[in-house]
Amino acid sequence: MVDVLSPLKPVWKPGTHGNTANGIGVVLTETQPGSIVQLAAWQGQEKKLLAAIKAVSALALPDGAGGGKSGDSKAAFGIAPGKFLIVDQNEGLAAIFSGAVTSEVGTVTDLSHGRTALRISGPKAEWVLAKFFAVDFALPAFPVGSGIATLHHDIFAHIQRTGAEQFDLYVFRSFARSFWTMLCHASEEVGYEVS
Repeated sequence: MVDVLSPLKPVWKPGTHGNTANGIGVVLTETQPGSIVQLAAWQGQEKKLLAAIKAVSALALPDGAGGGKSGDSKAAFGIAPGKFLIVDQNEGLAAIFSGAVTSEVGTVTDLSHGRTALRISGPKAEWVLAKFFAVDFALPAFPVGSGIATLHHDIFAHIQRTGAEQFDLYVFRSFARSFWTMLCHASEEVGYEVS
């Protein structure tokens, strides 16, 4: 359920929509995590930043670019060389990282109030996302836990595969309503549910 402060409130329409003759192809929702934090390491400091991520969040990113996940409460994934997005259901993660990541290691940026978190799941999730992004979303090419930073025209998105048929997307809050509307339109031909 979308809350009062969500940018999606004016376009949030729970229920089933589109062509559901063959069932529901995707489920769309807003996840509303408490913290979305971007960490960036200075050149040569990547290992220290990865150690800080593991110490604070208990999430390991073994190759520095792959993804990590801890149930549904926390997630971490690489979005560029030396840059990572960390998501937690609890608030205050940026302050904790600010104490663990020194200015010699890198930077901590709290994106919690500047991003909207969306989830698309279901057997047609890859197919719907492929309409927007020039990315191979097939499981072998985009394994569970991994993530990317990409764009759809002028809408920047961080995307993490959080399940075999599930992806979490983080978009600028100011573009969230527009992107949500496009996502709903793109899902119409496979049938979708908003929950």
